[in-house]
Amino acid sequence: MIRNVFLVVLIFGSVTHVLAQADIPLAQGTVYELDEKGIRVPLVGANIFWLGTTKGVPTDSKGRFSLARVTGTYQLVVSYIGYKNDTLSVKDNQELSVQLLPDATLDEVEVEYRQKTVQIDYLNPLKSELISEKELLKAACCNLSESFETNPSVDVSFTDAVTGTRQIQMLGLAGPYTQITRENMPDVRGLSAIYGMVYIPGTWIESIQLNKGAGSVVNGFESVAGQINVELRKPEDSDKLYANLYANEGGRFEGNINWSQKVGENWSTAVLLHSKANAIERDRNKDGFLDNPLSEHYIGLNRWKYVGANGLMFQFGVKGTYIDNLGGQVGFDQDIDRGTTNSWGMNLVTKRYEVWTKMGKVYIEQPWKSVGLQLSGVYHDQDSYFGLNDYDANQQSLYGNFIYQSMIGTTDHQFKTGVSIQYDLYDEVLNAVDFSRTEVVPGAYFEYSYSLLDKFNAMAGIRIDHHNLYGTFMTPRVHLRYALTDMTVLRASVGRGQRTASIFAENIGVFASSRQLIVRGDNSDKPYGLDAEVAWNFGINLTREFTLDYRDGSFSVEYYRTNFENQIVVDLDQNPQEVSFYNLNGESYSNSFQAQVDYEIVKFVDLRIGYRWFDVNTTYGDVTLQKPLVSAHRAFLNVGYETRSDWKFDYTFNWQGEKRIPFTGSNPPDYQLQEKSPDFYLMNVQVTKSWNDRFEIYVGVENLLNYKQENPILANEEPFGDYFDSSLVWGPIFGRNTYAGLRYRIK
Repeated sequence: MIRNVFLVVLIFGSVTHVLAQADIPLAQGTVYELDEKGIRVPLVGANIFWLGTTKGVPTDSKGRFSLARVTGTYQLVVSYIGYKNDTLSVKDNQELSVQLLPDATLDEVEVEYRQKTVQIDYLNPLKSELISEKELLKAACCNLSESFETNPSVDVSFTDAVTGTRQIQMLGLAGPYTQITRENMPDVRGLSAIYGMVYIPGTWIESIQLNKGAGSVVNGFESVAGQINVELRKPEDSDKLYANLYANEGGRFEGNINWSQKVGENWSTAVLLHSKANAIERDRNKDGFLDNPLSEHYIGLNRWKYVGANGLMFQFGVKGTYIDNLGGQVGFDQDIDRGTTNSWGMNLVTKRYEVWTKMGKVYIEQPWKSVGLQLSGVYHDQDSYFGLNDYDANQQSLYGNFIYQSMIGTTDHQFKTGVSIQYDLYDEVLNAVDFSRTEVVPGAYFEYSYSLLDKFNAMAGIRIDHHNLYGTFMTPRVHLRYALTDMTVLRASVGRGQRTASIFAENIGVFASSRQLIVRGDNSDKPYGLDAEVAWNFGINLTREFTLDYRDGSFSVEYYRTNFENQIVVDLDQNPQEVSFYNLNGESYSNSFQAQVDYEIVKFVDLRIGYRWFDVNTTYGDVTLQKPLVSAHRAFLNVGYETRSDWKFDYTFNWQGEKRIPFTGSNPPDYQLQEKSPDFYLMNVQVTKSWNDRFEIYVGVENLLNYKQENPILANEEPFGDYFDSSLVWGPIFGRNTYAGLRYRIK
């Protein structure tokens, strides 16, 4: 009840502020230039001011501006370096459209500017971090799950010590609570909730947008901890050819080729190819199990894009993925040993096919108005076994989203509205037990945005969706932004999230154990007989930019609270020989605090330092415990140095505090673990050399000090016994890893 009252107060406060400010006379519009095709290109950072005054604003990332009227003048000046000034007479609240012409008399000036590798949009009511390709190249990020090594907001760990699968955490919550989209369309979800991050090669990524807490209702209702949106390389502005080769001492080899081409004046296409092979058996910790599975990965994508002079845009693409991972004990032969107790092994074969299209229309004479349609389809087939457990699954999904955007009166009052539908057909079979289900969720949404110059922004949205198994539900979300000064921004957010847990796919690591899987559902038609997961997220954050000794920096501090109304509890504590799945009966919450400083300490030397604290607790049975395998404390440091001769040096330090280990006290003494892990720290380094912006060679070392979790597999010598468990991983499971690679591009 208190939560709902708080939400109503926030919305009411936003609307009251809107009404109080709606009658202020404004000058507003768009500043642009025309490219060689006659297409409007927004001018970002153009100066807008009233003649004879110091009252002015710059244009935003879309070339937009909004400036309060000043008594005594009607002359508005528009200026931009390299372009002729324009002075306009403004007498009423008209929408201005200003085209600036290049100044042919301006001498050429070389401006040296180092763009930040991670940027925060100060005008967005959502705190959104834009992680650029340059940031991703600081580490050998070979897929999305390995793309956050230099980011303190996302924790990366292994699901177990056998399958080699990485998982992420944000706000102390497991990866599936973060909505992962590809160009704002659903991507990593359902059966791919864990493995799906491997399906996005790092060399395909142009940028990553990361925001915490409640997201936009336009993108759906599933986000709880936040959203990670991946932007792939665009065919119209990508390198004509980009190639990357990678190898490490663990026997992993990867190759990537990206090719793009313009076809005529309006069309462009791109082909992205990725392959990975690991054919060398390695057991460096001598526990009798392969450090990483033997694997073959083949992923390919082809996309086409059309951009018309009339504001019409259209694109479509296809993608195919084939994954074959074979792991387990050294010497395991699946032709002989599968289904027996001769040797423990696992094999996972995934075939996945995806198609999508996006269509949009921006009205040239009304640039605030647009319509769009997103459509996608996925066929995902997975055959797997883990020791004596067989797990086969199939997912067929369709998604559609129609979006209409316009304004109410002026561009200070904008809205998005639309309808969407999500269809999922799941066919899961675990040891001959069928867990099939069909989910159909049509919905509609409305999202209103208000801007008062650059001082205040509010975004309030609501969704109404109908789930064929869970019924009708509402998803309200509110985001507020207030600029305390020109350099300091305060943001707050609140919102609801709901999702269906795919309990087996999201906890694939427990299959690499002897635990019995117990689902305590109610035998209804609901997925697994369990309820939907529902949570409310509250957040507040402060971001400040500063200049110290003529060099720029930023400081941010944030706090988020997530309260679960229902959660599917994954209980590893009640019995070390079981894992139970059941509806929450008690409280479950996450508190997250993070502070971060970014600063160029000396010229060309960038420092990022951060600290984060988690307090994550869940009721297991009738006892509330700290969530296992999550460290309460983490400290982070990244230093990057770039020379004028194109050498780049990157160093990353991570310290993680102790983690609670699930209960093993009823096991025999030899198979009991401590209640908590030790704290530990990791160091990664990478050196890169570039030539002529075309050719790069990079070498690096992960886990420089060779720190390893001792005996990550419990009862490794008896994998078919009662106490075998490789899912209790709290640290690195293999030691130092040296890698090298090269990149080549033709622009």
